[in-house]
Amino acid sequence: MAHKAKVIAIYSLKGGVGKTTLAVNLAAEAALRRGRKTLLWDLDPQSAASFLLRHEPEKKAKARSVFERDIEPGKLIVPTQIKGLDLLPADISLRGLDSFFHVLGKKKRLAKIVEDIRHDYDRIFLDCPPGLTETSEQMMRAADIILVPVIPSPLSRRALDEVVAHLHAHHKGHAPLLPVFSMVDRRRNLHGTALASNPDWPRVPMASAVEQMALHRAPVGLFAHRSPAGEAFHMLSGAIERKLAKMQG
Repeated sequence: MAHKAKVIAIYSLKGGVGKTTLAVNLAAEAALRRGRKTLLWDLDPQSAASFLLRHEPEKKAKARSVFERDIEPGKLIVPTQIKGLDLLPADISLRGLDSFFHVLGKKKRLAKIVEDIRHDYDRIFLDCPPGLTETSEQMMRAADIILVPVIPSPLSRRALDEVVAHLHAHHKGHAPLLPVFSMVDRRRNLHGTALASNPDWPRVPMASAVEQMALHRAPVGLFAHRSPAGEAFHMLSGAIERKLAKMQG
């Protein structure tokens, strides 16, 4: 293929904000509804995205070997139950990835590996671990868009502000940020106030369909695509595509 995949990173300084939920559902939307040849790269050693896409871990943990250049990424990429969506799974070996990057001293190792595989895909989604770490630094250099889930609360908004400040200070010309309200409960006054302060941000509701993902081990689009959550992921997928189109223009 002559084209290059666009890289969408889903990242937050905080954990527990719906990051993996966004990554899995948006990757599925890209493949299912938009016909994009898509890869989801699970970079989180908890490997929740890999679990949700029904990947069964191998006895020998190999995920870090891609960064060590011992294994080509294509050797570990597996198809999923969704046509057009592949997975580069995570495993426990990624727990030492930050220290490995620090010792390695190569600031664009992730970006270089992405270059090796981006001709094979239209979209590459990165499910990033939380925290401001060596792994997140690598992600910031590799991504075309950084999607940041934000629970409508002061602490989550503060975490977003810290990410913005870090990017301005240390990553000049960084990829654009796309904040997304996640786990929204309109019954809560605090959530309503936050939504009103940023009415243009996309939003994903707190929903039973999202909780059922772990039972089905599948994205919402496979079993409840007409639910409010399914509609929200579809709309957010469209917002990402429009942003990418503007960037190309």
